[in-house]
Amino acid sequence: MPVKKTQLYASLWASCDQLRGGMDASQYKDYILVLLFVKYVSDRYAGQPDALIEVPPGGSFRDMVALKGDKEIGDKINIIIGRLADANDLKGVITLADFNDPDKLGRGKEMVDRLSNLVAIFENPGLDFRANRAEGDDILGDAYEYLMRHFATQSGKSKGQFYTPAEVSRIMAQVIGIDRAGSPSQTIYDPTCGSGSLLIKAADQAPRGVTIYGQEMDNATAALARMNMILHDNPTAEIWQDNTLSSPYWKNPNGSLKTFDYVVANPPFSTKAWSSGFDPEHDLYGRFELGIPPQRNGDYAFLLHVLASLKSTGKGVVVMPHGVLFRGNAEGDIRRAIVQRGYIKGIIGLPANLFYGTGIPACLVVLDKEHAATRTGIFMVDASQGFMKDGAKNRLRHQDIRKIVDVFNGQCELPRYSRMVPLTEIQANDYNLNLPRYIDTTDPEDSQDIAAHLFGGIPDRDLDALSRTWAVFPALQAALFAPRAAAGSDSTPYPPGLQGAPAIAAEARPGYEGATVAAPPPALAPAPPEVPGAATTPSAPAPAPSHPGYSDLRVPAAEIKRTIATHPDFLAYADRVHAIFARWRDAARPRMLALTKGSHSRDLIEVLAESLLTAFEPLPLIDAYDVYQHLMAYWSETMQDDVYMVATDGWAANPDLIPPELIVARYCSAEQRSLEALEAERDALSQEISELVEEHGGEEDLLAELTSDGGKVTRAAVKARLKATQLDPESAEEYALLTKLLGLIEKESATAARVRQAGKALDACVEARYAQLSEAETRTLVVDDKWLATLSAAVQTELDRISQALTARVKELAERYAKPLPAIEAEVDALSARVAAHLSRMGFDV
Repeated sequence: MPVKKTQLYASLWASCDQLRGGMDASQYKDYILVLLFVKYVSDRYAGQPDALIEVPPGGSFRDMVALKGDKEIGDKINIIIGRLADANDLKGVITLADFNDPDKLGRGKEMVDRLSNLVAIFENPGLDFRANRAEGDDILGDAYEYLMRHFATQSGKSKGQFYTPAEVSRIMAQVIGIDRAGSPSQTIYDPTCGSGSLLIKAADQAPRGVTIYGQEMDNATAALARMNMILHDNPTAEIWQDNTLSSPYWKNPNGSLKTFDYVVANPPFSTKAWSSGFDPEHDLYGRFELGIPPQRNGDYAFLLHVLASLKSTGKGVVVMPHGVLFRGNAEGDIRRAIVQRGYIKGIIGLPANLFYGTGIPACLVVLDKEHAATRTGIFMVDASQGFMKDGAKNRLRHQDIRKIVDVFNGQCELPRYSRMVPLTEIQANDYNLNLPRYIDTTDPEDSQDIAAHLFGGIPDRDLDALSRTWAVFPALQAALFAPRAAAGSDSTPYPPGLQGAPAIAAEARPGYEGATVAAPPPALAPAPPEVPGAATTPSAPAPAPSHPGYSDLRVPAAEIKRTIATHPDFLAYADRVHAIFARWRDAARPRMLALTKGSHSRDLIEVLAESLLTAFEPLPLIDAYDVYQHLMAYWSETMQDDVYMVATDGWAANPDLIPPELIVARYCSAEQRSLEALEAERDALSQEISELVEEHGGEEDLLAELTSDGGKVTRAAVKARLKATQLDPESAEEYALLTKLLGLIEKESATAARVRQAGKALDACVEARYAQLSEAETRTLVVDDKWLATLSAAVQTELDRISQALTARVKELAERYAKPLPAIEAEVDALSARVAAHLSRMGFDV
């Protein structure tokens, strides 16, 4: 049986525990990733003629396995790695970690045990790359990404810059149009490539592949990038180690900078010594013709290098701090020149605390030279509000990534999220590109209506804010609210200046449709003050005063939720939602059932996700990206493991693929009902015993002897007390109670024994069914009872969310305006009169 991906990731990270103590994450990553590399190339290329990587005799992972327990294991591992490096020109790439370093790995037996355990972890049968490609449809790419993310998290601020979060890399790869690259001869370049993950994500989008170039200043990180390229089936990628700004390596024969079709970069933010080693004013490559960045801030130095490295038709995207969008002086001049030339296609604002090297928010500056001459605006996206918490960091969700890419590539304008900003507007703002100048992401302020607080009623403006909801539920609004009639002679008029008075803004609060929804009960007439000593008679509430622009709640507050959930409009909408899901399910189910050994999980999830998003996109109220997130989250947590197991071993039934509760529900329901009935009977007896002991266990009660000194009421203790009291006439009542208690205890014990037998019978039924399951039954259990049932329940949660949000808003408005000011004042007067009367009777006149 294959190892689940999630279990494999955990075991790989556990391998790091073997190295903790003597070094930090920035060091032990070198050991772990070198072993992963050796394991991968050994599985993939050993014994293959004309392989891209030669695995020489004495240079394979199998040779490492033979060293477990060897007292010279560290030195001999170094020799194995050296042979592999010599055969493939990988000196300085996989030979940086010293496996015989006692300061890091311990001395004597400690080193032997540590390295032996480490090698044993990589022996895991699930970590077998012989039949897999280093791509989305196997385990290696995901495992490497998992390790890199954890290394970056553990390394802290100073060492996390070698890794661009995978979620950001995916966005960058998809917004530069590399999916339209038509030839492997087209090129992609990263001038600050770090571990190479960003380059790989971008290149992976090219349907026919691209030629990869990178440069990285740090020696160890450049070596990491070269390993990464080989691990991801890009062994011909060219990575150079040197300072990109002072010594750019990739040049044309005439000495000018080489230019590329695509450039991606996540350079270090605000580097102070960016000009070390060269003179920007006399740059050999003409990179700073648009201006020289400030001496102590190199953000624009990297941006200008990227621009100079793009072909005239090139596309690029660079991670930058937000300061590049608005800082003035030299940077302002450079920004103006870049904008005027039309090089910036768009700007995407990201949430804060995404990156491992810094907590500040960053943005993506998307560059496009091909259409620069005709550009009339810059497309801006402020995606800073979409993320989830992940420990100390923030992470983009699947839905955040997909929405950013869809909106940017489709140039879709969404309120408070994205818009095409004309260059004339940017010019009017002196070329300041700060996103809040152009996109207001704040939620509309909720408001307090003075007139409603004075006279009651719910302002119609609050109900009108729910126009999208009433468009879907046209009759529900009338079922919840009754408009107040136009003012007449019997109405209570507003004081001058209050009718239609502007609302007073309350605190901004995110909610349903921009301002969550809720409504008040009808306003009651103020009660007359209580007269001390006078008889009071209840009076019927006066009718609500009539005035236009306000409504009253038709139903009691306690009935709001039921009214919404059972209304024909809501039920019809729920049917519509379920019908959409059913159509998607009917189309998706054959694809799921068709999975076989060797299937590609990546192909499946791409089709499922795209079709689900398309199915729900036209539906009002439910955000299709929320439904998409349910699928992708379930995929990450469970479904990808299941698909991986099917792709590896076929539809072999096992508890990891089919949880026992699914077997129980479909095949062993009778045994389950029998067990549940017996458990209920046992629990009822236990409760009866507890109540009997509690009722009669006090100091002076009949069972005091049993419960004194904290004694436990057991069968033996009850029998002993029965024996002691059976001949005592004065203990007859206690004896009878003890007899009843013993009967209950024995009955509970017998029932508990039956529960155990029923549990064994249920377990036997489940075990037998696992052995008898046909492949067709296994497919049905997994696809229908597990995958599709879970996704159906997830869609139901979106319906519940709509109902709950509407209920909450209606209740909120109901409570806000339930008691008008005159009623509050009358209540205060009445209470004051009662207090005065009490004080008067006590001889105090106030």
